[in-house]
Amino acid sequence: MRLARIAHAEGVSFAALQSPTTAGGEPEAGDVCAEIAEHPFGDPTFTGRTWPLADVRLLAPILPTKIVCIGKNYADHVSEMGGETPPAPLIFMKPSTTVIGPGLPIQMPPDSQRVDYEGELAVVIGMPCRDVPEARARDVVLGYTVANDVTARDLQQADGQWTRAKGYDSFCPLGPWIETTIDPGDLAIRTELDGEVRQESRTHLLLHPVEELIAYISRVMTLLPGDVILTGTPAGVGPMADGQQVSVTVEGIGTLTNPVRAR
Repeated sequence: MRLARIAHAEGVSFAALQSPTTAGGEPEAGDVCAEIAEHPFGDPTFTGRTWPLADVRLLAPILPTKIVCIGKNYADHVSEMGGETPPAPLIFMKPSTTVIGPGLPIQMPPDSQRVDYEGELAVVIGMPCRDVPEARARDVVLGYTVANDVTARDLQQADGQWTRAKGYDSFCPLGPWIETTIDPGDLAIRTELDGEVRQESRTHLLLHPVEELIAYISRVMTLLPGDVILTGTPAGVGPMADGQQVSVTVEGIGTLTNPVRAR
């Protein structure tokens, strides 16, 4: 199931994207958004209201209480950044105010001279959980979405710790929706800047896979429904400029596209 958060003529709703069919069961063109009552966790209840996807605006698919991120989780990215491969997952966090949805601008702050894209697979948690064993990790997942861990690289290097560099408003685009049925073990991931491929990899190259990340993080902190884990970025990170457009695609989910604007 594809779960989205949409803005429509009557407000904002969670919805499931469905392919419409004719009375004879044949597929029709265009997806339909079927409204979900209250929230998408557990077994969603539908209100019966629907809108054509073309008539709504896709928002960030979830508003997390926290975004837990993993640094240096692809060997080729470790090499391009320098330093040693961390022996355990390297955790940092982004505030919830970094989240924006598809199509909204990444705002480059005036106090940074280099703002980079970092395309990533994101995990969305589906239930409150703590001390989750790896064998049960997928049981606590609602689904997966696409993320861009935008980073003020010069400030990251200057500060030593990463909160400021990773924490500006608009520095965590998420979308276009949450896919609940895919296996995250070996998905293609690609980042394009103005249509030119800059990052290309597969999730089987994660040094610490999704199940290990959930187990590790949940030993440190309780994860709540809607919390997001960014699993790390592959090699090829680089700067963006005012007026450019960045797109991150994860196989089986879709493409997240955002313009870049000076603030």
